[in-house]
Amino acid sequence: MSNPKHDKGEHYLTTPKAEPFLERLIFNNRAIILVLLTILTLFLGYNAIKIQPDASFERMIPLEHPYIVNMLDHRDDLENLGNFVRIAVESKDGDIFSPEYMETLKQITDEVFYLNGVDRSGLKSLWTSNVRWVEVTEQGFQGGTVIPDDYDGSRESLEQLRQNILRSNEVGRLISDNFQSTIVYAPLYEKDPETGEPLDYGTFSRQLEEKIREKYEAQNPNIEIHIVGFAKKVGDLIEGIGSIAWFAGITIVLTTLLLFWYSRSISGTLVPVFTSIIAVFWQLGTLRLLGYGLDPYSVLVPFLVFAIGISHGVQIVNAMAVEAAKGFDAITAARLAFRALYIPGMLALISDAFGFLTLFFIEIDVIRDLAVAAGIGVAFVIVTNLVLHVLIMSYIGISKGGVRHVQNHGEKQDRKWRLLSNFSHPGVAPISLLIAVIGLGLGLYYKQDLKVGDLDQGAPELRKDSRYNKDNAYIINNYSTSADVMVVMVKTPEEQCTQYSVLRAMDALQWELANTPGVQSTASLADVSKIVTKALNEGNWNWYAISRNQTIINASIRNAPSGLINTDCSLTPLLVFLEDHKAETLQTAVDVVEEFAQENSNEEHTFLLAAGNAGVEAATNEVISKAKDMMLIFVYGVVSLLCFLTFRSIRAVLCIVVPLGLTSILCEAIMAVSGIGIKVATLPVIALGVGIGVDYGIYIYSKLEKYLLEGKTLQDAYFETLRSTGKAVVFTGVTLGIGVVTWIFSPIKFQADMGFLLFFMFLWNMIGAIWLLPALARFLLRPDRMLEKAKAAK
Repeated sequence: MSNPKHDKGEHYLTTPKAEPFLERLIFNNRAIILVLLTILTLFLGYNAIKIQPDASFERMIPLEHPYIVNMLDHRDDLENLGNFVRIAVESKDGDIFSPEYMETLKQITDEVFYLNGVDRSGLKSLWTSNVRWVEVTEQGFQGGTVIPDDYDGSRESLEQLRQNILRSNEVGRLISDNFQSTIVYAPLYEKDPETGEPLDYGTFSRQLEEKIREKYEAQNPNIEIHIVGFAKKVGDLIEGIGSIAWFAGITIVLTTLLLFWYSRSISGTLVPVFTSIIAVFWQLGTLRLLGYGLDPYSVLVPFLVFAIGISHGVQIVNAMAVEAAKGFDAITAARLAFRALYIPGMLALISDAFGFLTLFFIEIDVIRDLAVAAGIGVAFVIVTNLVLHVLIMSYIGISKGGVRHVQNHGEKQDRKWRLLSNFSHPGVAPISLLIAVIGLGLGLYYKQDLKVGDLDQGAPELRKDSRYNKDNAYIINNYSTSADVMVVMVKTPEEQCTQYSVLRAMDALQWELANTPGVQSTASLADVSKIVTKALNEGNWNWYAISRNQTIINASIRNAPSGLINTDCSLTPLLVFLEDHKAETLQTAVDVVEEFAQENSNEEHTFLLAAGNAGVEAATNEVISKAKDMMLIFVYGVVSLLCFLTFRSIRAVLCIVVPLGLTSILCEAIMAVSGIGIKVATLPVIALGVGIGVDYGIYIYSKLEKYLLEGKTLQDAYFETLRSTGKAVVFTGVTLGIGVVTWIFSPIKFQADMGFLLFFMFLWNMIGAIWLLPALARFLLRPDRMLEKAKAAK
């Protein structure tokens, strides 16, 4: 064994700027710093365990988009603005015309009426007074509530109910086309009217399950209940968060086992896992103190914080094991590891943090929350990894098993690293670059099919066989009006919304939409006017038109259904029912409306997009489409700038950033081929993958540069890089990839998608750093010029 004292002195003499100020500050005050960090951990840990799931309709939509501004400006004027639940009550055997079914429906309607958060004035069901029938007789108009006032469940009253339903124009809307189910429609407040707090979708969803579905399906075995709507979807996502805890445990266990296999050191295994978990607790505690909760999208950020902590912790363990194998004691090995890694470690983590914070430019609050959560988490990893981890290890040290593992496997591992060092060989590097160019071409070709938005029916955040998507499929298949509604708002001066020119323009737009692929049907005040005008003229179809006589128009819309006209007649909605909310369907409908609005809006009437859940989705898709490229520019700009400020070389920046760019392009190609669209759930993955992936390149390049400055040839320098830092990079990429690939079994589809994409990005970023970076270095770096500059600087 070598002489520790000699090695130690030699090491200190050959290290530039021996004992930097930061190192002295940390290691000369070890006990004090550990006490302070322990107090901080207890305080933030206490707050972390109190953090609550949080989801808000408004936080998941782009509030600054013109569509959403229009929607919120007229929130009080219109119904069907996007936040509602539809409860379909199905009769499994027979139709709805039975006393037992109608009694169950009445009880369900009453139960829904009293749920916190329901806008009771807008509640609709066969049992509510705002669902009416109208007909024209020789004596004039007659009408009433669909359920007769004298309804008693007898055969005669049920037959009367059947007649009223047929005259109500609600078949296909509240009543299924086959008369086997009806809908209870419940619009929701954004804030609980009793508490004033944002509506708790998790609690609301549980109430729907316990007080509606479970209670009444048990009470009446012939009843099956289907529930859809934004609040139910988010509630199911929040319920799925419970399963995330299992995946967190699986990830931690797998990581711990693999880390022990790698290090053969108990301390080298438990300490990085412990400090990474501490970083997660600090992050969650801080988020709670700042007033944040965990929404269904940012709940995955703690996974990433843990992964980043492990990634950098492995570098510390690896560096300490190498120094300990030379004979250094625990504190000296810790100091030398810190000195070698604090600059590349801080650069990598700051790059991560700023990369994540670029998501803040996307005008959707849940993505901004994710950016804040990830940025805070990475900031804490700087402390837990470069301070807490190192200080704990300075007391414990690498166990003897870990030291022996390094000493006994050196030559065996060297053969492997010697083989991989050929990636920098003059004969191999051009082949690597050619393969990279071919991969780039294939990636660019396939990513052309990448879509923005949802590519499937139902809730793509949940699996196709989930309860919610089965309920959604039932409603789509049994009702003429789908759950995907886009609302075009027609704005006029006060008391002018029923003018002939307004109704005529709405009718023209409806005609164009009726001939648009993906549009199921439309409804507006113009339809009401035409239907009633025809009825007033003995049902003659020649009168199925909008009359030019304003008196006739006024008579025809006198009893228009609620929601089709506001109180001062300055706005009326045009409802567009879509077959689904796929990106192409939404864009096609939006293009038709926008073109029509541009040509037909004037002082008398203006067509405004868009409310309804489909309108919200269209606005979200547009924001994401514009933000995607901007986000990538910011991410790569920040990473490139930080790398340049650290290494002072454009060539170094290219060596680090080019493999990341190839990974991003291939990731988008895989998304296109796999049918994964870019949306709120998947957009952050691209930025997160770049942020985490840059760590590999920074660690590899910083070591490579160090050995080149010592005068080694490129291949020898890369060999030394691989046998020190490279093996930790390979281990980290594989370990993190295995950790997140378990997510593909999650009941939450977007978590499965994120797991699949992150698995690819973790592995491919590692491969890019090990394989492509040295090939680029062969063509970009000039070791002789680097030595000259280093000498001149000295």
